[in-house]
Amino acid sequence: MDLGISGRRALICASSKGLGLACATALAQEGCLVTINGRDETRLKAAAQTIKDATGVLPEMIVADLNNADDRTRLLAICDNIDILVNNNGGPPPSPFLSTTPADWQAALESNLLVAVQFMQAVLPGMQSRKFGRIVNITSAMVKTPHPMMTLSTAPRAGLTAITKAVSRDVAADNVTINNMLPERLNTDRQKYMVAKMAGEQNKSEEVVRAQVTQNIPAKRFGDPDEFGATCAFLCSDKAGFITGQNVQLDGGAYTGIV
Repeated sequence: MDLGISGRRALICASSKGLGLACATALAQEGCLVTINGRDETRLKAAAQTIKDATGVLPEMIVADLNNADDRTRLLAICDNIDILVNNNGGPPPSPFLSTTPADWQAALESNLLVAVQFMQAVLPGMQSRKFGRIVNITSAMVKTPHPMMTLSTAPRAGLTAITKAVSRDVAADNVTINNMLPERLNTDRQKYMVAKMAGEQNKSEEVVRAQVTQNIPAKRFGDPDEFGATCAFLCSDKAGFITGQNVQLDGGAYTGIV
């Protein structure tokens, strides 16, 4: 299927590894002119080479920490011409609610709500004027199934979900869509970290914990980041113009609710 986005300019935030890199690779394979971002220059160059190996084209790279205002300024400077924005950023570590501090909450709100809002505000005027725009926010399954250890992650992303729904209705007539992707149990560094943490807490091997976790997933496996990237590419496509304000779960069937 031709997704109709060849030549579109795409900015994928926090894309030097994991789900961000998977989205950047999938969009580059569709012919998008991709800009990737990360804090670590060495890792970012490796990601760029991964994309070049897959597509033959080296993406633009901007070394920047999304949580640093000065670094964000360099990324925001290119937003006038962006047709596709993928908002992504690292999540806070699991923490018991009563152990969280005001500083923890300020950092979580900045990283997982305010940064995404800032980028959305930067790209939307250009998207509306060109009558094409696709915004995908990578949030978390915890938005729909909150966990007491993940309140620092859930609350800001739930706020972003509400903003997405409201704004998506306002820009849909300009062929601009805004959707959220809710990952859970995908085989990324974040998942490996969570497995290692559980293994330490339970005094079990990581292999045993991985087997336990996958048994609780109807698909009986972790998700492949490439599956996530392909879904992102479709949501960003010309074919997905009638899908907006939605929360797309990629969890192997783990969510037990209806809506």
